[in-house]
Amino acid sequence: MSHGTPKIAFIGAGSVVFTQGLLTDLLAFPELRGAHIALHDIDDERLKTAEGAARHIADRLTGPDSGDDGGAQPRITAHAERRAALEGADFVINIVQVGMREATRTDFEIPARYGVRQTIGDTLGVGGIFRALRTFPHLAALGADIAEVCPDAWLLNYTNPMAMNVQYLTRATGLTRVVGLCHSVYWTVRDLADLLGVPYEEITYRAAGVNHQAWLLRLEHRGVNLYPRLDRLVADQPQLRRRVRVDMYRRLGYYPTETSEHSSEYVPWYLGHESEVERLRLPVGAYLDIVDENVATYERTRGALAAGTPLTVEGTMEYAPQIIHSITTGTPRTVYGNVPNHGLVDNLPASGTVEVPCLVDGLGVQPTAVGALPAQCAALNRTYLSMNELVVRAALEDDPRSVRQAAMTDPATAAALPVERIWDLCDDMVRAHGDLLQPSLRVLLGN
Repeated sequence: MSHGTPKIAFIGAGSVVFTQGLLTDLLAFPELRGAHIALHDIDDERLKTAEGAARHIADRLTGPDSGDDGGAQPRITAHAERRAALEGADFVINIVQVGMREATRTDFEIPARYGVRQTIGDTLGVGGIFRALRTFPHLAALGADIAEVCPDAWLLNYTNPMAMNVQYLTRATGLTRVVGLCHSVYWTVRDLADLLGVPYEEITYRAAGVNHQAWLLRLEHRGVNLYPRLDRLVADQPQLRRRVRVDMYRRLGYYPTETSEHSSEYVPWYLGHESEVERLRLPVGAYLDIVDENVATYERTRGALAAGTPLTVEGTMEYAPQIIHSITTGTPRTVYGNVPNHGLVDNLPASGTVEVPCLVDGLGVQPTAVGALPAQCAALNRTYLSMNELVVRAALEDDPRSVRQAAMTDPATAAALPVERIWDLCDDMVRAHGDLLQPSLRVLLGN
């Protein structure tokens, strides 16, 4: 890798909105404006749209009218064949969503017939389990290709369910340069800074746990603990107490790092109770609206490119561009990453994927050991990781029973259904997803 000219492969580049945001962040770094951006997607139309959007962004940020004096422009290539995009890559960004909108709709509609409520459905629960199972074959193939054509590359994964995918990747493929990236810690602290009226730049914090269920262990402004200030706000504002994450904070003592919609799915206390859904204003099925809006945004982008209309794209403050910049230039910074728990969190399973602070510099991504979590936080995280372990085991050991056992272990599913109905639900999900699953897991088990 030449200084400032890494090759960065986008796998699933047809997720055009996300690709655009990441490219805007990448090209905001002058040192990366000569990078080779290799785009890959299996959908030809989406790949062409992604390429057009990428060239538009590059011209706007680095072209002759950009106001930049550096003159460097990225090399942008589009590849229908994945290995061609990966050949010689220094970084691989995985943003694939297997099955797209129709599979996601299935993840919601079939559980809903059984009375299982979901809000996001991409991390735990029936939605998370089957999103993982249809993603694992892609990850196995991607890992094999990386091992052959770019074995030294860093694989930066954005595809959910994050913790399960990273665990599967590292165990099924043997790759070690794998980091799962999510913006939840960053945006949680940004939102709290706004709520507390404190400049984000003046806050220091530390979080740890698992993806979408990590905990703010420290939250300080100029060395002063901000939790007492948050407690006073919560006491004075009844509407704040109508948020799941605030309710969890009040009872557990540490603020969770994901939205109330997400957080409600990972525990048995909320979605199974009509009164709690109403009290906490939980938008059941909310992710389907997000998916529809993403499709509409893609279509607007495609239309704008066809008409020659300028695209308005904002930076996203995502971690992948920061990691690429730090490794390429040696600039040290701290990000939050999802990595195997090799001595990082003492009271969580060593086989699981944890979310911890990571130092990034020219040596790569170096996770930080955080010791033990508060017991009550670790208890919830262990349940989460136990379910993950069963899903990953199902795929690695070709064991369809482990799929059902994972659903039995999931807190929200177990709170909603008896075990016989959980097994029936899993059979219906297997029928619906069909060929997206590895053959050994397409078995129907009944009761």
